[in-house]
Amino acid sequence: MDYGGGYSTTSYGAQGGAGGGGFMAGSQGGSQPNKGTISRDTLRPCTIKQVLDATQPHPDADFKIDDVEVQQLTFVGQIRNISTQTTNITYKLDDGTGTVEVKQWIDSDAAGVMDMGEGGGGGGGGGSSKSNAGLVENEWARVWGRLKAFNNRRHVGAHVIRPVTDKMEITYHLLDATYVHLFFTRGPLDPSGGKGANGGQMDGQYGGDGGEMNMGGARGMPNVGQNARRVYQCLKESPQNNEGLNVQHIAASLRMPLTEVMKAGDELLTQSLIFTTVDDTTWAILEF
Repeated sequence: MDYGGGYSTTSYGAQGGAGGGGFMAGSQGGSQPNKGTISRDTLRPCTIKQVLDATQPHPDADFKIDDVEVQQLTFVGQIRNISTQTTNITYKLDDGTGTVEVKQWIDSDAAGVMDMGEGGGGGGGGGSSKSNAGLVENEWARVWGRLKAFNNRRHVGAHVIRPVTDKMEITYHLLDATYVHLFFTRGPLDPSGGKGANGGQMDGQYGGDGGEMNMGGARGMPNVGQNARRVYQCLKESPQNNEGLNVQHIAASLRMPLTEVMKAGDELLTQSLIFTTVDDTTWAILEF
């Protein structure tokens, strides 16, 4: 996909930058990457929520997303407001996960050349008006820039901002950002078997042969404890009515202490994998 502005990609993982998802080529091997060795200047696709949730150990430190330092980032968003000032244009973008301000500084020299060209009836008509063509409220735009903070408020300083002309780019970007987030939080995907660097933990998440960790293809089992997986399997496989199973029945079936069953149930409830039915000690699987 050609992003314009000199940014292009062909496929996931083939390059750094946008298509490589912010990690260097060849980093999708069978082991978790060393985050300290990944270049901070690679381009990281992200959502606006990730921008807002990025951590910064101290004011002079680089921001981190998924515990990985980032400087260059890219995202898409719908323009909610445009504010033009003498030195910059501020866009408020919303991608459905949050809103953030994007500032594009005006090049006074380029603007002067553009004004002279327009006044002369032709000539160098580059400048900001051409680069900002199509950037109007309620339309979508793609941003490349750096995350900055000033007076405890975050904004993105844009190197490039351009309108999104193909709406499929929005879907592509969100998938790209999701893929990279999973890469850094769950490990790379092994093409041979669907297992990542974390072994069995990845099976259900990426649709491999996860056995008891796979939820019948509905979605992947999060990283929960062994007892929680046993309780889940018991709920999934034991004959029951619409009310589910009581903890006493589960404890007897699994020969597990009642206190351990309760702890496992709390873990599954927290992950929204099960829900309570007639009372707090009767559970059923939350189907999707």
